Amino acid sequence: MTRAGMREHIFKILFRAEFYSAEEMTQQINYYLEDVSGITEKELNYITDKVLKIVDKIQVLDGMINEVSLGWPTTRLGKSELTIMRLAVYEMKFDDDIPVNVAINEAVELAKKYGADSAPSFVNGVLAKLAK
Repeated sequence: MTRAGMREHIFKILFRAEFYSAEEMTQQINYYLEDVSGITEKELNYITDKVLKIVDKIQVLDGMINEVSLGWPTTRLGKSELTIMRLAVYEMKFDDDIPVNVAINEAVELAKKYGADSAPSFVNGVLAKLAK
């Protein structure tokens, strides 16, 4: 599986963080991954580890997003866009294996697929401000 493929699975699982407590996320990860065919142990561990690390930092990530998304606090954002930005901000600020420009580009691609029509440009603008 490609990194982009794993990132999409992470996004889909992370989306559940809006509806389940942090304590329930391990169970939600397991439920989700039961239906993913052909996943290796290494990929499973990567996805699980990254989701749990992001969930652990949601308040910090939301704070960073709120600092630069003037007029659009996280409480006002669409859940897809918010989840995409949480993933990207985590990669930009806490994952040294992912270059900033890759995190932004991948977030824009996810926004094109899962967000509203204006989501790609909005996500790109917010993340570009955070990259400075």
